[in-house]
Amino acid sequence: MRGFVTDPNSRAGLRLADDLPEPEPAPNEFLLGVRAFAINHDELNLIRRRPKRWRPGQDAAGIVLHAAADGSGPPTGARVAAYLDGQGWAERVAVPVHRAAVLDDRVSFEQAATLPIAGLTALRALRAAGAVLGRHVLVIGATGGVGQFAVQLALASGAHVTAYVSRPENRAKALELGAHRVITSLDEQGLGPFYAVLDGVGGPLTAQAVRQMAPRGTLIWYGNLGGPAELRLADFYGQAWNAHVVGFISPDPDETKGEDLAMLAALVANGQLAPRVGLTQEWKQTPDALDALSKGKIFGKAVLTLPVKASTR
Repeated sequence: MRGFVTDPNSRAGLRLADDLPEPEPAPNEFLLGVRAFAINHDELNLIRRRPKRWRPGQDAAGIVLHAAADGSGPPTGARVAAYLDGQGWAERVAVPVHRAAVLDDRVSFEQAATLPIAGLTALRALRAAGAVLGRHVLVIGATGGVGQFAVQLALASGAHVTAYVSRPENRAKALELGAHRVITSLDEQGLGPFYAVLDGVGGPLTAQAVRQMAPRGTLIWYGNLGGPAELRLADFYGQAWNAHVVGFISPDPDETKGEDLAMLAALVANGQLAPRVGLTQEWKQTPDALDALSKGKIFGKAVLTLPVKASTR
């Protein structure tokens, strides 16, 4: 079987191997023929840190080749999205039934592949922020993989959404997502106060965002692309009295990943959520996609596709 493995001597630290063992699903796992997968920014770090021949890949979508032996989960032939711990950048992979959702025919494999990591992170972060109907919400990193979903889901929840983008050229993209206001600095006049902040960047922006928060507001911190953040008690003095900062770990809880995926897929099917796919390439070009992602050239998600005969062999 073919699939990607880490190799420090190859481009982007990744090599397409053709000698991988066939998956052996546990009784509560099904065999997925992968038709599309997405890449996430943190996978750039994982590829650098993991040993040689480690197999990356957390976001996948495809067709169930063999249903789980215990009779649970989707049937053979079902179209599904799957949230994996790894090994998803391959022709086939074993998937625990509680980490998958059956797809409506209106949801493409490319759209479905964007949902697991980024979609669940945005959905669960917004839940952790509490009820946002009619309230001001700030999304930091609004045009990234998670940010695009966070903006749309906050809007669907009735929030007034301000989108922070790092580059002026990304303003139009954030407006396309539906944001009410787009900013490139947290020092602009008339901001907030924000009841909720969804922070996918960290660094100096975290403290700046706290200074724009409402009393008893909540900042959900799920990304660290901007480096370490330093908070002082004085950052809360202006107006963020008794505000909460949540170090958000999106994979928890594990047992409801399939349910959350199903919810996101249903929103896509109904036209209430539109995944932005900024790059679609054939899967052999995964190193090129990783290079583009590392240079910040992708709006939304990068998706790689596999031919039908490769995933069903």
